[in-house]
Amino acid sequence: MDGIVALHPALAAARTLRVVIAGHVDHGKSTLIGRLLHDTGALGPERVTAVEAMSKKRGMPFEWSFLIDALQSERDQGITIDTAEVQFRTPRRRYVLIDAPGHAEFLKNMVSGAAGADAALLLVDAREGTLEQSRRHALILGLLGITQVVVAINKMDLVEYDQARFQAVVDEISAYLGSVGITPAVVVPLAARHGENIATRSALMPWHDGPSLVEALDGLEAAPSPTDQPLRLPVQDVYKFDERRIVSGRIESGALAVGQTLRFAPSGKVARIATIESWPAAEITSARAGQAVGLTLDPPVFVERGQIATLVEEAPETATRLKLRLFWLAREPLRPGARLTLRLASAEHTVTVERIAHVVEVHTLETRTAELVRRNETAEIEVVGRTAMAFDRHADLPGTGRGVLVDGYDVVGGVTILDATADSRLLFPTERRVDAAARRIANGHAGGVVWLTGLSGSGKSTLATALESRLFARGWQSTVLDGDSLRTGLGRDLGFSTEDRAENVRRAAEVARLFAEAGLIAIVALISPERWHRALAGDVIGDGFREIFVKADLAICEQRDPKGLYAKARRGEIQGFTGVSAPYEAPETPDLTIDTGAMPVDAAIDLLESFAITSFAGAAKRAGEDADPSI
Repeated sequence: MDGIVALHPALAAARTLRVVIAGHVDHGKSTLIGRLLHDTGALGPERVTAVEAMSKKRGMPFEWSFLIDALQSERDQGITIDTAEVQFRTPRRRYVLIDAPGHAEFLKNMVSGAAGADAALLLVDAREGTLEQSRRHALILGLLGITQVVVAINKMDLVEYDQARFQAVVDEISAYLGSVGITPAVVVPLAARHGENIATRSALMPWHDGPSLVEALDGLEAAPSPTDQPLRLPVQDVYKFDERRIVSGRIESGALAVGQTLRFAPSGKVARIATIESWPAAEITSARAGQAVGLTLDPPVFVERGQIATLVEEAPETATRLKLRLFWLAREPLRPGARLTLRLASAEHTVTVERIAHVVEVHTLETRTAELVRRNETAEIEVVGRTAMAFDRHADLPGTGRGVLVDGYDVVGGVTILDATADSRLLFPTERRVDAAARRIANGHAGGVVWLTGLSGSGKSTLATALESRLFARGWQSTVLDGDSLRTGLGRDLGFSTEDRAENVRRAAEVARLFAEAGLIAIVALISPERWHRALAGDVIGDGFREIFVKADLAICEQRDPKGLYAKARRGEIQGFTGVSAPYEAPETPDLTIDTGAMPVDAAIDLLESFAITSFAGAAKRAGEDADPSI
């Protein structure tokens, strides 16, 4: 920042302590940082002059918070929106202060700001005490595993420096912090605007025999060196130069050296470090946490973005199901069945929320069972991924034990990893030796899933069996998974509730995915009445999923009624029957719509056959062109 005094080289090389400043809006965080920078000599005179001018322009007294509230909207509204970082130093060490937003609308930024902190400074207004947002910020600190916390009771000047009021607020905030597993390192009374107890002890509070704020920060323990932790190198990308394949990434923890053997998780592939590439081209033989490196491997095994390089004896665990502690940020509540992206380091995993174990009440910290998680609530959930996920518990390695949940392009939750579910550790999917490209070449087509959805009587099964017959005549490998057939076997334990229907869809999708991975075209004929059911199927199956809406008006389906089910439903003999006593949600953007109420059967079959050939023959051709000729 302009006007910040440069650090002495010895201090620059020393270990820096990153401190997030949290607390309720208007409790004075930005003012505190401005005054702290001034009183420790971190500001040049031009910065103070600039703040004076900004304050005068707005008809305000000197406003210390303008030093870091850089956005125009922040100055006009008097709140911190983004997360700002500033540096200062004491004779002991260098600090990075992270000013986290206090307003409820900007909790997402507070979570991201606190995620990389080593310690926290929690600010509480002496007049107002521990408000809801103060409690929520304290809960986030506990969620992120930040246990070194200094509490500052600010605005003591507005309560006449009253010791009794100070002690009442201390008791209140200490009790709450203790309930989330945090014992304050020290509690300091402040009047930040006037510099009381910031860098030196204040004569206006003689009853306080503890440290000033600067002394309290200096009393915190230095963050443990990440170099002393197990090696974790998330792969960011793989580049090809000349004949070399260079695996690149930033070392999050640990150290590595040429000649060491790495194991990549979750693939399990092993290779020796042949060289460590650097730019400019000075030769190096080792690297440690914090450095960005490029590695060449011997043998040059295939790895890709998202895998984690570790030493063989320090490999992380892998699992398909994880227990997460969650802070939910989205306006829409989180429900079981939600499909999200879990970002862990450089990896992105598609996961489905399988269970909400409980929600934590922000005031009492009591847990309660819940069917959903609302905005700004903390919960423990279980998620299941489509593939194995490499992970560390947050308690063991915070850097790779936390992540975010993403919906589309929006971060909707911050998470820490508690553990894998017990059953997940018993599962070790076998890596196949025959890959998808080889199967496409052998079969003459790609594997995939044609998912036919529509009302009972719309013609799904008729189209499915006809398509199978035509594909067989072409020499293509395919099979039909019909709803009734699945119900008599794989789903015979399921009823017709919303939950059971969703589970029936999931099971059908898992079976269809296995057929597709084996190179077949699975033709699924399943009502799958709700959109999120079919989205779940698409998430399970992946790129080969094709949704076909078999359209027919309810009146036409009732007229056909090939199994007599509509008649029974109208007589009340069948409860929850789709189209009669349960809704059907038509696809909004299907890959293909076939209107069997307006189209002859042969024309409908021709259209479906043409679509299937176009979808899966083209993929086979491309696979053949790109395939390894040695296969």
